[in-house]
Amino acid sequence: MELSVLLSMFYVFLVKATHAAIFSDKWAVNIIGGEQVAKDLARKHGFIYLAPIMPDYYHFQHRKVAKRSITSSSHRHHSLRRQSEVLWLEQQVIKRRVKRDYSSVIPYSNVVENLIPPNDPQWRKQWYLHRGGNLDIRVKGAWEMGYTGKNVVVTILDDGIEKDHPDLAINYDARASYDVNNHDNNPMPRYDEKNENKHGTRCAGEVAAAANNSVCIVGVAYDAFIGGVRMLDGDVTDAVEAMSLSYNPQHIDIYSASWGPDDDGKTADGPARLARKAFLNGITNGRGGLGSVFVWASGNGGRQRDNCNCDGYTNSIYTLSISSVTEKGNVPWYSEACSSTLATTYSSGSSDERQIVTTDLHKSCTTQHTGTSASAPLAAGIVALTLQANSRLSWRDLQHIVVRTANPTYLTSDDWVVNGVGRKVSHSFGYGLMDATAMVQQALNWTNVPSQQRCEVPAISARSKIRPFDFIRVTIDTNGCDGMHNHVQYLEHVMAKISLTAAYDMMYNIDIT
Repeated sequence: MELSVLLSMFYVFLVKATHAAIFSDKWAVNIIGGEQVAKDLARKHGFIYLAPIMPDYYHFQHRKVAKRSITSSSHRHHSLRRQSEVLWLEQQVIKRRVKRDYSSVIPYSNVVENLIPPNDPQWRKQWYLHRGGNLDIRVKGAWEMGYTGKNVVVTILDDGIEKDHPDLAINYDARASYDVNNHDNNPMPRYDEKNENKHGTRCAGEVAAAANNSVCIVGVAYDAFIGGVRMLDGDVTDAVEAMSLSYNPQHIDIYSASWGPDDDGKTADGPARLARKAFLNGITNGRGGLGSVFVWASGNGGRQRDNCNCDGYTNSIYTLSISSVTEKGNVPWYSEACSSTLATTYSSGSSDERQIVTTDLHKSCTTQHTGTSASAPLAAGIVALTLQANSRLSWRDLQHIVVRTANPTYLTSDDWVVNGVGRKVSHSFGYGLMDATAMVQQALNWTNVPSQQRCEVPAISARSKIRPFDFIRVTIDTNGCDGMHNHVQYLEHVMAKISLTAAYDMMYNIDIT
């Protein structure tokens, strides 16, 4: 079997030298012995114990360290490091994370639909849920089959959700909610004059706004439980991300995230040690071993020629990477293309194309939700319908079902190719537009995929220069992982680990899925 990996590397030479790290006053500490041991050690060594991050990892804060500093305070943890119960610790570095909507306002066109709607007043404007024809995500068909997300739990990892919003309150789930920024159980967003923290509430409404309650809209999975983890309204560190990704994984089924590193065409970044561990723990142990489902927005850096392969969250094999398509079936101006995109759902486009309607702050509604931020929650809602149809689906089963049912027809892109199993695939749209009815139908008769097998194929060591806006082709010959009990029959994921030396003689290690 020959695997040919084409790597479009123009963005690599746009990566800037990393800015000086900004250290916080918080530590992540790996301690054996349990939470009480962690609390005792924190008190003994001058730290404040904040909360567990994940099993055996704890969040500490130091009273005498500045909240932000360009220099580390390693001397503050020397005595703690020497404790036999401490296996590892790290002062946390503040990360830049951006929400994947955008602020430009595009005029909204009010089109009256010829149908009998639910009594939710904005239903007629939810064109993406009932357009019919060939460009339809076919949510209504799943509803007509009786699948509405009932008993499935979705949480929004974001800047909080307005839990008392009249369109969300009936489905709000306190067990799926937490404030990581303030370490309490209230995920309510912080209000300010600019409504900066509207993002999570908007995403939540797309998933699970109540139906037929005469308020605002109807969510894709309008009977699902909805929660929010408030984690973007403060300093984001590896510990904050890990705590959010691993919150209550035996209760929460789906984590929806519409954020990531800067989409500026200059940044290659991804999960650090703790967040990587949280992803692995989630897919291994979440949902009773079936695996937590992580739905991720692919990014809005299209205008900056960004590439979502440089985003270690959306290119992870553990996430469902979701891009956007406009009302007319086109690639949006903000969309990023990459090999890790699995499928697409609707969002905003040009000035004559409609945007996404959803819940908003102050118990209101908006017709102007935008970007891939709006696409990922639609996908999370569709996954919730699918899990109601078959709650025994694993995280990998869901990826298979998405690939098998996504519809590439009528999506306009110049990069469609046919892969080795005869499926059309695009770096802009993945395998196509998600189809809720087809996913539910597949789920009802689905046989779970066997356990995942992994093998590594060493590549030749070759030093090559990549010119700006150019690419190189690397071809790897493999015998199909010879030596395993069974030869490869189905290839799910390919991860290429590449080391790149860029400007200023800095080294970048990038995993491209």
